[in-house]
Amino acid sequence: MERANDSTFSGFILLGFSNRPQLETALFVVILIIYFLSFLGNGTIILLSIADPHLHTPMYFFLSNLSFMDLCLTTCTVPQTLVNFKGKDKTITYGGCVTQLFIALGLGGVECVLLSVMAYDRYAAVCRPLHYMVIVHPQLCLQLVVTAWVTGFGNSVVQTALTMTLPLCGKNQVDHFFCEVPVMLKLACTNTSINEAELFAVSVFFLVVPLSLILVSYGHITHAVLKIKSAQGRRKAFGTCGSHLLVVIIFFGTLISMYLQPPSSYSQDVNKSIALFYTLVTPLLNPLIYTLRNKEVKGALKRLTLENCGSDEGDMEENYRQEKSILS
Repeated sequence: MERANDSTFSGFILLGFSNRPQLETALFVVILIIYFLSFLGNGTIILLSIADPHLHTPMYFFLSNLSFMDLCLTTCTVPQTLVNFKGKDKTITYGGCVTQLFIALGLGGVECVLLSVMAYDRYAAVCRPLHYMVIVHPQLCLQLVVTAWVTGFGNSVVQTALTMTLPLCGKNQVDHFFCEVPVMLKLACTNTSINEAELFAVSVFFLVVPLSLILVSYGHITHAVLKIKSAQGRRKAFGTCGSHLLVVIIFFGTLISMYLQPPSSYSQDVNKSIALFYTLVTPLLNPLIYTLRNKEVKGALKRLTLENCGSDEGDMEENYRQEKSILS
């Protein structure tokens, strides 16, 4: 890369919304609140999935992985964004940019595969309930999750290497609030048609294929739900499936609009708005839609709270007895 021949290269400048300082101030507050709520929600899901034996099931194993992935994704991009919005220094080192691009791209690929795995899990639970534990056994769960992480980060290694070795000819102003492949391709000063074609093919594999599998799975689930005789049961099932599909459509829709078009046709303001959705909104919605409304999670949270209160009361009683014995 040409930066190697330039001893004055000090990194990239993340422009973000620097031409709209009032918008940056408002976004700083909004993003900070969303990040806090997302961290709290996803952290709660991980804690409950580990602490409560009732949640040691395939579904919550997948959901805890999704929550961990969302925590990593927001932590990878949000702190740098907040620093850039609040401070005057909007630079990021070359190594920081490479790391950010690698982690964000890898986690995005993991989530695409993981959401399709979760759709298959729901299909097996609803359409094959008697054989569910035989189909979705613990070994298969582990294999599917490992496959998701290896596939996502394996692709990220290739994409990061291909993108960050392009010549920039001294350009270092990134019109975005974090380092991302389409934006970095647009920054390059050479023909990137091969990179764009390769990115399109990979995006089809990670976006169109998983989305198709998810839609097929929920099509079978819908068919099974229609056979439920209880109208209340049907409404509850459709409400759950509808909320799940809403999250899927938001996540995949924003990514498809970003990655399945040539970088030359991007509108940067639209591009930034889309990026805010899949790096902030989706990680916030996932714990709300998938788990925190479930009776099992509410029950686990209640049991954990009661156990902590019970242990605190037990400690207080023990201390009281000890003090009483000393005084007597």
